[in-house]
Amino acid sequence: MTATIIDGKAIANQIKEDVAREVKNLAEHGVTPGLAVVKIGEDPASEVYVRIKRKTCDKLGIASFSHDLPAETTTKQLLHLLQELNVDRNVHGILVQLPLPKHIDEATIISAIDPAKDVDGFHPINAGKLLVGEKSLRPCTPSGIVKLIDSLGEEIRGKNAVVVGRSNIVGKPVALMLLERHATVTVCHSRTENIEDIVRKADIIVAAVGRANFVKGDWVKKGAIVIDVGINREDDGKLVGDVDYAGASERASAITPVPGGVGPMTIAMLMDNTIKAARALTHNPARERED
Repeated sequence: MTATIIDGKAIANQIKEDVAREVKNLAEHGVTPGLAVVKIGEDPASEVYVRIKRKTCDKLGIASFSHDLPAETTTKQLLHLLQELNVDRNVHGILVQLPLPKHIDEATIISAIDPAKDVDGFHPINAGKLLVGEKSLRPCTPSGIVKLIDSLGEEIRGKNAVVVGRSNIVGKPVALMLLERHATVTVCHSRTENIEDIVRKADIIVAAVGRANFVKGDWVKKGAIVIDVGINREDDGKLVGDVDYAGASERASAITPVPGGVGPMTIAMLMDNTIKAARALTHNPARERED
């Protein structure tokens, strides 16, 4: 069996085309969606991610508000900026690029963002709404993962899904999203015993553990769908995922490549969340009165 390669770039481009059309529709009503991206310090990876996000905004017609702060920025200063962005009617989405410097508490900062503008979907209120199945802004990478599975035309309902990794950013929310779609979900982590036996039973595997080639090819059941979230750089500079791609490709029915799989979807879903936030904030008279 040779796995179908799930083209995350192509699917992300379709989503961005939909976003661009929605931007034009909102413009006809005098609304320009705005995304504020806050970066603290000069972490090289963050620099790259932020640059891609701002470039994508410009391409799609979304207003991009840049706030690049020095590494020594205090929690109080950052909270003050977030308060300003929360009440700025030109800003519909707020993203604070993670990780933050060690002297700033991430939980405090995430909780200070207006949940209606939390396009990362990390605010405790949005996390809670996901848990109970209410409509909310949802984390971008997990949303993109579900889109990739849907692109195959496969029914998630009734499938045995195994999520390897339990982070708040990917593992936990994608498990909830798959459960919402009526999959039977198992979450594996560093304390899981006989993890390979559990993965071997999966119809859908989502690997988000942050360890190169952690999921071996012979762990993959024949015909399984494999979504590889990992991005790991080897000593020779090559990017690899959390799954042994060569081995898994021989057994899976479909698999995401690294790079070019989940990564492009994260940016696309961020833009989609910005549009959702703009639409909700624009059509909420009660919030306008509060402002």
